[in-house]
Amino acid sequence: MGFLSSMLIIIVILFETFFSHSVAITNTTKNAPFDQNYYVTWGKDRILFFKHRQEVQLSLDQSSGAGFGSKSYFGSGFFQMRIKLPDKDSAGVVTAFYLNSNVGVHDELDFEFLGNRPGKPIVLQTNVFAHGIGGREQRTVLWFDPTADFHYYKLLWNQHQIVFFVDDIPIRVYKNHQLSGLVGYPHRAMQVVVSLWDGSNWATDGGKTKANWTQAPFQAHFQDFNIAGCPSNPNSPNKGCYSTKYWWNKENYWQLNQRQMRDYETVRRRYMNYDYCSDKNRYPIPPIECHDP
Repeated sequence: MGFLSSMLIIIVILFETFFSHSVAITNTTKNAPFDQNYYVTWGKDRILFFKHRQEVQLSLDQSSGAGFGSKSYFGSGFFQMRIKLPDKDSAGVVTAFYLNSNVGVHDELDFEFLGNRPGKPIVLQTNVFAHGIGGREQRTVLWFDPTADFHYYKLLWNQHQIVFFVDDIPIRVYKNHQLSGLVGYPHRAMQVVVSLWDGSNWATDGGKTKANWTQAPFQAHFQDFNIAGCPSNPNSPNKGCYSTKYWWNKENYWQLNQRQMRDYETVRRRYMNYDYCSDKNRYPIPPIECHDP
């Protein structure tokens, strides 16, 4: 093999390695303190700060939970949070990390962690609201113990797709078919929101298993308060936030790469236990976006 051929192979390998790990690279940035990008929205007496305000603990008891939100709204971006979920008996307890428009037409992108009895798996529910329409729940059984250590949960949102990640593994993709008029796509500026609250009426076994308040307070921990997003006005539609001057809008983020696609298919095959697209009682005719590969 000649020198030029060898160099070409090396360049191709480096190229593929870079893009297959492009999402992970963003984790190397220095952790911002909480107050740089976030503020407490409710339950101030149930929030504690650690490590020079680079870690937050939210607590939930029978009286109240707690939450925080980003100071800015965003029209696109890559949003992530390191989260360690409540341990012990967490049935009925919901830990949420999501984007929410709050103003005008309702757009929302959800991570909701549904607590469970000891020894039973924690379920991660995702949902997408676009133009006020939701009902797009999918549930994935986490393949690790999310109460034992921190893990990254990430949202990529650009003009072409929304991708939900657990660490660096994509677990859900929602494509933009708005240009073809087939289905709605979130376009309002959204705030990053985090909360810990009582979901006893629905979260575990459809609401049959309630929170065990003898185990309170329930505590969730959060790290990494960096935000890579395009600031946008919540009172007006998204403007200028799909520009390719933002790295998450560049062409290599318009679809999953080959490695990500393999991981995506494996996780959905092994760990997804509910998909609205397959729920014929709710949707006798699957919504149009369900025909995506």
